Amino acid sequence: MAIVLHSSPLLWTRLAALAFSCVAFSVAVHGAQLVHGTGDWCIFCWAFSFAGTLLVILVELFGLQTKAPVSWKNFPITFACYAALLCLSASIIFPLYFLKGLSGSSSVRDYRIVVTVFSCLATIAYISEVSISKARPGEVAGYMATGPGLLKVCETFVACVIFVFVSDPVLYDRHDALKYCMAVYCICFILSAAIILLCIGECTGCLPFPFPRFLSAYAMLAVVLYLSATIIWPIFNFDPKHGGDKNRPYNCSSQPGLCLWDKRMAVAVLTGVNFILYLADLIYSTRLVFVNA
Repeated sequence: MAIVLHSSPLLWTRLAALAFSCVAFSVAVHGAQLVHGTGDWCIFCWAFSFAGTLLVILVELFGLQTKAPVSWKNFPITFACYAALLCLSASIIFPLYFLKGLSGSSSVRDYRIVVTVFSCLATIAYISEVSISKARPGEVAGYMATGPGLLKVCETFVACVIFVFVSDPVLYDRHDALKYCMAVYCICFILSAAIILLCIGECTGCLPFPFPRFLSAYAMLAVVLYLSATIIWPIFNFDPKHGGDKNRPYNCSSQPGLCLWDKRMAVAVLTGVNFILYLADLIYSTRLVFVNA
């Protein structure tokens, strides 16, 4: 089997991401003394990113793109975008839980600083890979390499973060309006994830309707749903008339990580972020329909 090695900025960027993510989880396991839960999530982010990047490099090194069971026009950039978001989340969460309030000079603190630095470097490397792989105007590329495709990745990732915040402890069972918001998050996540899987599996042609028009209709539905959730979630969490608390409790400052009020606020912010992402997605998808027409 012939080995194909073409030196390019994309290859060097992937090798950098591979090295940085490897250092991050290796040092974290070796001497950072992480507790289970949050520490496991951070290690998963780095290890998953490392394993996926290694797989992409090996497939291209041995020229196995045509034998891969997925669309190679869509898979590498999709994975790189998820890896960038995972490493970014780990770069934020890790120092928040494991460096905040840790004073003094100790080897554990030094290990954790090194982990944070290399996690940030891995994030930069993956963002660079996405930037290099992204389709340019007039360039023929897979859907996931376009703006709407990358937005789908961001939308599903933000939804996953929302699920983490609302599930431990459960934040949506106090009122039916909050359950409606949870339904919005689930419906939009499932449809966006299905679109990504259809593109990676090259199954968009199997749909009984034009794929671009479906994307435009779905983006419009998602914008309406997320707009309602963006309004409803803060009202029923922070308005005293509906049992909410608009002031942050004093004990939140002394708790490690995020307290309940912080998690509710984080969900409110992330809901607004996803609304903006879906709005941009709608604009892109509508343009796609009109351009094709």
